[in-house]
Amino acid sequence: MGIDPGSQRTGIGIIEIDEAGRSHHVFHTALVLLGAATFHLRLKQIFDEIGALIETHGPAEVAIERVFMARNPDSALKLGQARGAAICAVADKGLVIAEYAATEVKQAVVGGGGADKAQVQHMVGILLGLSGRLQADAADALAVALAHAHTRASVQRIGIPRTAWRRRR
Repeated sequence: MGIDPGSQRTGIGIIEIDEAGRSHHVFHTALVLLGAATFHLRLKQIFDEIGALIETHGPAEVAIERVFMARNPDSALKLGQARGAAICAVADKGLVIAEYAATEVKQAVVGGGGADKAQVQHMVGILLGLSGRLQADAADALAVALAHAHTRASVQRIGIPRTAWRRRR
């Protein structure tokens, strides 16, 4: 499961990796949070909906995008709180979470850390065999899941112990 946290929309993407190492689309959505009456209810919605999706789909691993430096301090704080709600939902279900910077995700999926949203959407669609244009937040979440799968496969190939790479409790 990949998560692209946001205070207005939070993207969720779930993929499955087959025995040959190929990625397959399972589910994606963007949680629209603008209907919540207050900001703390948005955070509760993130927590509740991610928890429900974990219960429904049973992912083995979860990855989330790290917070980037925003120009507006209030926006950065809200993004951090949304991210915290998502991380708490994952921890509440007993799963560990890996974290990736946006540039790492873009590098893994598109081949360059400076890729724009349209390039990420396009490559996610190609890699997962999805037709049509993906919603940006959902595409970013699927990209996080793909980046984690690629990193995990590379780490396993070179023999780094699972406890030594990007996992946080």
